[in-house]
Amino acid sequence: MNKSLLQLIVAISETRSFTTAGEKMNMTQPAVSRAVTSLERELGVTLLIRDRRHGVALTPVGERIVRIFREILQGYDKIDQEIASENGMETGCVRIGAFPVAASYFVPKLISHIKQHYPKLEFSIVEGTIADVQEWLDNRQIDVGLLIPSDKTTHSSPLYREGIYAVMRDDHPLNEKSDISPKDLREEPMLICKAGYEPPVLKWFESAGEAPKVEYILYNYRTALQMVLEGEGLAVMSELSLLDLPQGIALKRLSPEAYRDIHIASGPVEDCTIAVKTFIETAQKLFPFQAKHEPLIEI
Repeated sequence: MNKSLLQLIVAISETRSFTTAGEKMNMTQPAVSRAVTSLERELGVTLLIRDRRHGVALTPVGERIVRIFREILQGYDKIDQEIASENGMETGCVRIGAFPVAASYFVPKLISHIKQHYPKLEFSIVEGTIADVQEWLDNRQIDVGLLIPSDKTTHSSPLYREGIYAVMRDDHPLNEKSDISPKDLREEPMLICKAGYEPPVLKWFESAGEAPKVEYILYNYRTALQMVLEGEGLAVMSELSLLDLPQGIALKRLSPEAYRDIHIASGPVEDCTIAVKTFIETAQKLFPFQAKHEPLIEI
């Protein structure tokens, strides 16, 4: 069992296709099939379920073994990077996962800064919901994630604290108020973003013994803004989601104030490659955490 075979199985698990994985590994589809069959015979277990309609899927034991394969491949990367570091060359690839607003605000600045000092470092970026990023970290599909921490987040540090604000049409009666309380929103139809975005918002309502009157559950902040603009409800949203507002939208401060912390997360520090440690250290230097700072938006 060599490195290329481990990479092939991981590629199949991610692409759900023998053909696509073969293209990534410069192998023909028949060669991929032979390699997989040979490995399954060697291990004595079935790793993959072949389904022409739904593509390739991992068996339960396949999921566990692929996670181990990812750990082994990460070990190969650490060896390569230690050798490169000894020779004065920082190399490697950092796999980054982030939810969209964090990806657009932090990642370009980080990559640009790092490449000035370590031009041989490579990066891959995937975007998803906060829940997606946590799952990718758990499965070792990414090296580092930008997310809102949950009980599942074990190795992270705060990167940025962003304020949370009430969002409404500028002709809404509540726009006359200086700030908005949970009680003010008691009877208002609310738009709630799910998949890991909602805990700070729900906590704010609960702090006053209130619960939002949920009209729509959404998974994209841009959709939420357009729904507010069309008069379909109000929202409580975070600062980085509000940097580019459409005309006709008003923001109001919350009372009591509310915020959420964006964390940078990884696997255990001792398992991180030099490249991943470099990425995390750079993020902490470029974006030193501040519990209080001026908002990026005008209220």
